[in-house]
Amino acid sequence: MRTDPNIPDPDATYAAILEANEGLSEAESLRFALRLALILANQVGDQAVLMQAIQAAKAG
Repeated sequence: MRTDPNIPDPDATYAAILEANEGLSEAESLRFALRLALILANQVGDQAVLMQAIQAAKAG
């Protein structure tokens, strides 16, 4: 699992995620975040890496 920065423009990515959440309720925002996580997990496609990422996210 990569832990080094790998997004070319993290500020723009963060801004796009914030913009996508504008006007959403808390529940809608959570659904968006979960859909995005599943789409990104599908792009990763490596079950072992996904399990490592889940554990890393759970650890905080």
